[in-house]
Amino acid sequence: MRACLYLFISTFCLIFLNNLHAQTTHPFTEGLVVGPCHQYGREAIYTDQLTYQLIQKTFVKPAEGAVLLTNDKGQELKWQKITADTAKRFRHAAMSNGYVYLTYQSPKETVALLNVAGHAGLYFNGIPRGGDANRYEYMYSPVKIKKGLNELIVRVGMGGRFQGISARLVFPEKPISLSLPDITLPHVVLGENSEPIWGGIVLFNATEKPLTGLKIKALVQGKEITTDLPTITSLNSRKVGFKIDASAVTQRGDGTCEVSVLQNGKVVDTKTLTLQAVNNKEHYSQTFVSGIDGSVQYYGVAPQKGEKTDTSALFLSVHGAGVEAIGQARAYKPKEWGTLVAPTNRRPRGFNWEDWGRLDALEVLAIAEKKFQPHPQKIYLTGHSMGGHGTWYLGATFPGKWAGIAPCAGYPTLMGYGSADGKIPENSTNPVEQLLLRASNPSNVMALAQNYKASGIYILHGDADRTVSVEYARTMRNTLGAFHNDFSYYEYPNGSHWYGDHSVDWAPLFDYFKWHRSKKAEDADVLDFTTANPAISSHYHWIGVEQQIRPLQYSRIQAKRMLNEKTLAITTDNVQTLTVHPSAFLANQSFKLKIDNQEITGTFQLNNQPLYFAKKDKWEATEKPSIQQKGAHRNGTFKTAFNHRMVFVYGTTGSKEENEWAYNKARYDAETWYYRGNGAVDVISDKEFSLATYADRGVVVFGNATTNSAWNLVLGQCPIQVQKGSMKVGNETLAGDDLGGYFIYPRPDSPLASVAAVTGTGLAGMMATESNQYFTGGRGFPDYFIFSAAMLKEGTKGVKMAGFFDNQWQFSPTDVVKVP
Repeated sequence: MRACLYLFISTFCLIFLNNLHAQTTHPFTEGLVVGPCHQYGREAIYTDQLTYQLIQKTFVKPAEGAVLLTNDKGQELKWQKITADTAKRFRHAAMSNGYVYLTYQSPKETVALLNVAGHAGLYFNGIPRGGDANRYEYMYSPVKIKKGLNELIVRVGMGGRFQGISARLVFPEKPISLSLPDITLPHVVLGENSEPIWGGIVLFNATEKPLTGLKIKALVQGKEITTDLPTITSLNSRKVGFKIDASAVTQRGDGTCEVSVLQNGKVVDTKTLTLQAVNNKEHYSQTFVSGIDGSVQYYGVAPQKGEKTDTSALFLSVHGAGVEAIGQARAYKPKEWGTLVAPTNRRPRGFNWEDWGRLDALEVLAIAEKKFQPHPQKIYLTGHSMGGHGTWYLGATFPGKWAGIAPCAGYPTLMGYGSADGKIPENSTNPVEQLLLRASNPSNVMALAQNYKASGIYILHGDADRTVSVEYARTMRNTLGAFHNDFSYYEYPNGSHWYGDHSVDWAPLFDYFKWHRSKKAEDADVLDFTTANPAISSHYHWIGVEQQIRPLQYSRIQAKRMLNEKTLAITTDNVQTLTVHPSAFLANQSFKLKIDNQEITGTFQLNNQPLYFAKKDKWEATEKPSIQQKGAHRNGTFKTAFNHRMVFVYGTTGSKEENEWAYNKARYDAETWYYRGNGAVDVISDKEFSLATYADRGVVVFGNATTNSAWNLVLGQCPIQVQKGSMKVGNETLAGDDLGGYFIYPRPDSPLASVAAVTGTGLAGMMATESNQYFTGGRGFPDYFIFSAAMLKEGTKGVKMAGFFDNQWQFSPTDVVKVP
């Protein structure tokens, strides 16, 4: 499965690159290298000595033998000459967590497409642009070429020395053009193609002006449909969605779709795509428009072999790293008793099924439930490798949703697997690091393990797996053995990491599923539920956590229903407000309640609405908390603002340099989001933003109250206020122009959307925010994280303050860490 996938991607990229080489291309073949000099992880703390020098304006143009810095061991790190090999790749030991410096002398000012592969990010003439850490080779950034010297500083990750990097400039023939390698297309499913289907394609704007009013026209067998496109900002690209009318397709097999970009009614570029038509009993891909960001995503389907009935099952299968969703689906033979659906995690590597990968899985599950209408007690979860981790994670996070889960070759936690470059030790005694680990608590399925009691579990692992050791499976077997009474375990003899399709399509696994149904909520008398964030996972059947006492610490509810006595007994840990849902008792049936051995005065009835109880001096009945408070609907942390079709708003009311930073950073984040999440974001100026035009959408503000006129609209009431030269957090004011920060706050006019600030008190502080990898899946961020540019040199010592807001979204002195 993997070999076929990689061959397909490589062939597609080769065709595209050959087409690009037909245009004028400049490959970089000589440069300088230095390292290691940076360290990035899944946490908010990172160090980067070269970027620190750029911020401080002490960076000197590299020369062979020149010293970049002296490290903490007293060793001088010097720039060394590096030459590309015959494959045009740079490889060198110093590239591991290092930098490569490349130059281009141009005879004139022009625009080019910059393509670098195998890197974590770069600066082109001092401007940050997105990376291609997984070497997909389709990341092209439109850049302004200066007359004379142009400098490229490429940041390479820990594994860069092995896979190497390549870099080239392509001088496009057209200022507006379509790109094919990263296209998202569905299959045309015969008999289900009466409505338009969605595709996604990358569009380059190689001009210095925003492109507005563009349209895409798609033509299939005489059927034409036109889609209006969003604005593409200057020197930028965007993956845009477009509609396809495939209703005239009646024959199975390959056909063509001609796609044209229209500007003022004129065709400016055209590409011919291949559409594949299949019947509805074959494996196929289907697209949808994601509520996360409005982009076009897809999922793979292995359709039910027999006729669907009201007892048919649904299997959600989450793929491994580097595996396409359609490849995951094709690893399974169709089942006679259910449909298998494979979401994408937004990319083949994506988010480790955490963060936006988790949201993608839930989006696809909701679509599949509506489309295939499975029996509600016959929904199952499985996955392989990274998908095995996704199975452990989703299974623990959403108890009651799955009749059974089956992790194959999986590891339970990212931290335990070592998937966090620069990870914080779990036993760290540093207060800042402890708080960041707390922000990552939703990822720790070991602390959520009691939730597994809600499902049957089948563990499958090859006993000779050298990629994900079988010891992870054995650890989980021992963990479950202490409390779980319904799990099965099998080690495949001499099984490597992938030993054929039966690594996932294992008959005993599906037999195990067939024996299991999830318990109806009204039939559950004893519940045990743990969550680290109610906005991720708030309830299990008829009991729930609405608000926490200490944000992002584990909250646990154990509940026992005694029907004969008409009594409900609950014990809690770290719960401020809990909910009892209607399925706990019959409608209009009175019952008594005891919480933490305290009898709640009176009797209660459930009439299709949940009841709320809050812990004050003692437990008491209460109203549902205000939508403006923290709760299951919205609870932080920083990264959760990147949702609800978020819009990036850059400031234009600062200095020329600050305004340029704001746009460049917004574009950099949009590029990074596209690359990591197959995503698309509206990037607009503060002058274009209004609450009404962008109602109920997440907002990400780049700048501060001085430099971004949208600040007061969405952050005017926030307890963190940032302006030129100072930052106020609660009652404390920090001064200086080198302070940077990230924080979240609820959007005041929306019940769900939030606002994220990427901010600084001056150009130095703003630049210090540029390199943080907050789009990495599973990476822990609190509600707010404030630091100085010195963090890039000193690590944790450069952090000023980090913490969580209380349930009223106010500064909480008990949930903050300050560094003197």
